[in-house]
Amino acid sequence: MMKESLFSYVMLTVTLSIVALDVQGEKRWLAGDHHVHSQFSVGWDDSVTPPKPVPGGDAVNPIPDNASLARNYGLAWMVTTDHGGPSHSKVNRDLAYPELLVSRKQVPEVVQFYGMELNTPAADHSSLIIPYTLDEREVLFELEKGFDKREAFPFDLTRDMEDKMLEALVVMRELSAPPIIIANHPSRSASDYGEYGLHTPTEFRKWNNLAPNVAVGMAGAPGHQAGTLVSYERDGVKYDINRGAYRSYPTMGGFDQMTAKVGGFWDSMLGEGRRWWITANSDFHRHFSIDGIDFYPGEYSKTYVYAEKNHDAIFAALRSGKVFVTTGDLVSEVNIRASLGDQSATMGSTLPVPKGAKVYIEITVRDPSGANANKDMPAVNRVDLITGDVNLKLEDLSTNSNSSAVVNYRFSKNEWQRDGEVLTMSHRIKVKQSMYLRIRGTNTSELEPLLDGTGESPWGDLWFYTNPVFIAVE
Repeated sequence: MMKESLFSYVMLTVTLSIVALDVQGEKRWLAGDHHVHSQFSVGWDDSVTPPKPVPGGDAVNPIPDNASLARNYGLAWMVTTDHGGPSHSKVNRDLAYPELLVSRKQVPEVVQFYGMELNTPAADHSSLIIPYTLDEREVLFELEKGFDKREAFPFDLTRDMEDKMLEALVVMRELSAPPIIIANHPSRSASDYGEYGLHTPTEFRKWNNLAPNVAVGMAGAPGHQAGTLVSYERDGVKYDINRGAYRSYPTMGGFDQMTAKVGGFWDSMLGEGRRWWITANSDFHRHFSIDGIDFYPGEYSKTYVYAEKNHDAIFAALRSGKVFVTTGDLVSEVNIRASLGDQSATMGSTLPVPKGAKVYIEITVRDPSGANANKDMPAVNRVDLITGDVNLKLEDLSTNSNSSAVVNYRFSKNEWQRDGEVLTMSHRIKVKQSMYLRIRGTNTSELEPLLDGTGESPWGDLWFYTNPVFIAVE
């Protein structure tokens, strides 16, 4: 144990010195992916008891290969998130972590976090992101061993109870360096609009109530977006795959119903004043061209954080909502500034104003001129300013709507100024009560994102979403 600890310390120190070469400089928008699987998302040999983990059985790539792909597709940061089964905590500790240390050394251009995709008690999957510390290996080992619902063999029903997840959140929030939890593919198990499955609004509110600094949000755009580009046969029957592998109720413009519907679940959370953020990810296991349904990390979806390029700054930006997401490289920068006099606020922050104040909103979007990974050159066709009122906490934890949320203004091409790649637009809002505002944009002509069908190319239906700016009436 002493030798293992010394090895980890030396490797982490080496990695720190390499990454430190790129930590200087101003904050900027950094693209990343918080949900990437490696060969340590294993298969299982059920011929022995307990089942034996088989590396490469589910996802296939070594971690350094994933990091190289992330770098090649323009990512500045990445989280390795392997999911488990019986005693998988040891797989992460003894196999995945040493390879992550190697990957950090081999691909220092990508800031790499240690994490996992938690088989969440009483829910679906969640990205569990561990802060970059000297004890990150042991922290994840203890959390997975203690709370992943598939860790025990034989399966233990008591590990799949809501109380177990709440217990986990208490443990996480009390750590000296708390992790981040982001719920993945929130509505993949939904049977219809608002008819949720494994993830529910009630659960998300309970998580956020108990540990608001840990349970900070959900994936607005799920991974597996390349599913529509492939089909498979079973017993002679051809099957099509929806974007995100959503089985019953589809995504909308590639985004989960909890995010995509104006006045829906996400707006209900923001209407309570909750700091509940959205992200996007690849959920990469296998590329769609090689027996999979996924894009490579950064090939299609990107989560941008506004931060200096180092672990602590990126982690803090994720936690504080200085985040926007995009698909298909439709945009590479989005800025919102709400200002009154010499005071202003940007994504994830709050502007205090007196009632009746006229707040100036300035939006800048970088619409890159280069080609994306599909060799397309998509252009922003419209930008929407979405607003909603912020009221008191709701008593009904299952609430799925906010009737005050509306598209306040739609900016078309003749309503912004272009300077090279940068689009600038502005608006004024008279503030009657505390509120929030967020931005959405698309390359399509759809006023609202339509339900995604099987067989359609995700490359022609691109959207970006920002996290909100809050305006508080004093």
